[in-house]
Amino acid sequence: MSIASTTSETSSPDALVVNSVSHSFGDKRVLDDVSLTVPRGSFAVLLGLNGAGKSTLFALITRLYDNVSGEIRILGRDVRRTPGAALQRLGVVFQSRTLDSDLSLQQNLLYHAALHGLGRRDAKKRAQEALETVGLADRAHEKVRNLSGGQARRVEIARALLHRPSCLLLDEPTVGLDIGSRESVIKIVRDLVARQGLGVLWATHLIDEIAPDDCVVVLHKGQVLFTGQVPELLKAAGAANARDAFRILTGTQSEEDAA
Repeated sequence: MSIASTTSETSSPDALVVNSVSHSFGDKRVLDDVSLTVPRGSFAVLLGLNGAGKSTLFALITRLYDNVSGEIRILGRDVRRTPGAALQRLGVVFQSRTLDSDLSLQQNLLYHAALHGLGRRDAKKRAQEALETVGLADRAHEKVRNLSGGQARRVEIARALLHRPSCLLLDEPTVGLDIGSRESVIKIVRDLVARQGLGVLWATHLIDEIAPDDCVVVLHKGQVLFTGQVPELLKAAGAANARDAFRILTGTQSEEDAA
């Protein structure tokens, strides 16, 4: 299944479409004609070294930056022309930690729910459901500061689910986590794809987070070098595994190997 396609609002829309998007900071071009599509019910991996442009792309998708070229659509809605409708369908987990450590898990979620205009009764119900989804319902009234890094990340995922999005973006969500916490976070998100049909774009530099049936976008120095599923990646690079394929396509090594 290719993930390099476009869509329209009148067709059955994909979760996310990025079409011919470029971006520069001054004279430095950090994204160059980037296109990708995340179908509904799919787990797509945006694979690239730190500095490849992953976070800049996420900033454009979420409207932290304005895309002045190309188009970005979330469930068929253009983020420039109808930003409110587009972003209402999007859940985001940024790389930096953004929970208030002095508030409880539930308080963090209720505050976020209020920003989405949810009534308090509905917000409490959704917060409980979201915490159950990530396995932390029994700690709803504890302060965030008492959580491990992996548990805090799971709360951020719960928060991103409160308004019931159809597309979920996660920017390097396992950075700094131990192996057990990484596996837990990945499993939660993959289960969401399987059970709820979310379209997920998972940005990472860790090749071992890719599953054999994932869609993969290789982003390197602001350019998309490959889009497709893992078997197609191996064939395109003439490699036996994803790590070697990445090395061949980018002419470098993954950061986990360089460490």
